[in-house]
Amino acid sequence: MKRIFKTAISTAAAVVLAGSAFASDWTPPGPIKLMIAFKAGGGADTQARLIAEDLEAKMGWKFIPEQVTGKGGMNLAMAIKDQPNDGSVIGMVVTETLGYNMKVANAGVTPSDFTAITTTAGFQMGVVSRSEKGWKTFDEMIAAARESPLRFGAMSPKLADLAYLLGKAQGVEFNIVNVKGGKGVMNGVNAGDLDLGFMAGIQRKGVAAGDLVNLASALSAPLVQTPDAPTFADLGVKFSADGYFLIVGPGGMPAEARDALAAAIGEVISTEGMKSNGMISKAFGGAAIIAGDDAQALVEGDFEAAGALLQAASE
Repeated sequence: MKRIFKTAISTAAAVVLAGSAFASDWTPPGPIKLMIAFKAGGGADTQARLIAEDLEAKMGWKFIPEQVTGKGGMNLAMAIKDQPNDGSVIGMVVTETLGYNMKVANAGVTPSDFTAITTTAGFQMGVVSRSEKGWKTFDEMIAAARESPLRFGAMSPKLADLAYLLGKAQGVEFNIVNVKGGKGVMNGVNAGDLDLGFMAGIQRKGVAAGDLVNLASALSAPLVQTPDAPTFADLGVKFSADGYFLIVGPGGMPAEARDALAAAIGEVISTEGMKSNGMISKAFGGAAIIAGDDAQALVEGDFEAAGALLQAASE
């Protein structure tokens, strides 16, 4: 997965430069329905709508946003799979939707039934606590966990499994609490209802202000904001919470449509001055573009890896 990411980022400039050429060769057959797997008004919903707004301004394409939420994006996946695959219907989910969530749902579909168009941004998923807890490092938190179980907030089943494996690797048992959304985790941590939890970028301001601490990176790479925090691999967990926001379409989308959409999206989210670029830069540290065949390989690899994670978490 890291290889794909590095390759995609290194070629992001080429995707952006090629955007106008791809887009001039293909135009949508009409308005594009943009399904959004996130609740209205949240950061992910805002990102999707700003991308649509920028594309309308730059390309002249018309977008019709529609909320299709629930079941970790699987409601959107099942709604989009039988839609026309001519580029007139696309959706925003996270890669976890076509990976872990699709594996668990066992709904008779796989990532090959969908067209991965492009990612837009990655997660800065950290294990976070309040500074007032007194833990400046991950090891200090583990020492406290050995004294008494800590309440660990997780906003998805995959993250709950990762929290369990993290505790197992460290010889402690967390009291894992399922929470709705990253904001819910942050609110729980700030209110003292949780001792720590997963946050995927929403912690940035709190960490900068000194109110929150990134104890560890749940990614396969260090966090941008706190690169000295250990990764899950450093802590004995071979799985990670690597993930991206993903634009997806029905399976079998012609390459011409897929590549034109990917190039146009890549261009607006990577261009300074565009609203989506500003939002993604501020909230997620900048665009992360994995497009076309690389995006398809990414989600299919995640789907296969989900089986290993489920097996490990059941032991």
